[in-house]
Amino acid sequence: MHFDFGDFTKRWAIAIVLVFATYNPTPWSFVTWVLNDLTADLPYKALAGVVLFIAYVIFLRATWRSIGAFGILLVVALFGALFWVLADLRLLDTANRDLVTWLILMVAATVLAIGVSWSHVRRRISGQADVDDVES
Repeated sequence: MHFDFGDFTKRWAIAIVLVFATYNPTPWSFVTWVLNDLTADLPYKALAGVVLFIAYVIFLRATWRSIGAFGILLVVALFGALFWVLADLRLLDTANRDLVTWLILMVAATVLAIGVSWSHVRRRISGQADVDDVES
């Protein structure tokens, strides 16, 4: 199967929509919608919650199986170090809570995108395919 930067970008865009739809510092997120009034629009909130839960199960399961805890830690450490350098160079205002929140959400989406893409990237780099749940 062919896999290129465009394929990764599509997965990243879906992960960004998933993460930002769940929570963001604006009034337009699932968490804000639910917490504003717990009983209003309950069937719609339940449906949206189930859809988000299904999407997270797909993304998190693929991420965990492809890069695991250590891979997740490495990606987060890479971005943490990058943000530290940017803050040290005074290019990142760490006092701006909304900016920091958006960056953390971007890292979360990036971790998910890498997770669902890693098997393809690994196969392109090494020529080795991942095979899960093979029946004997």
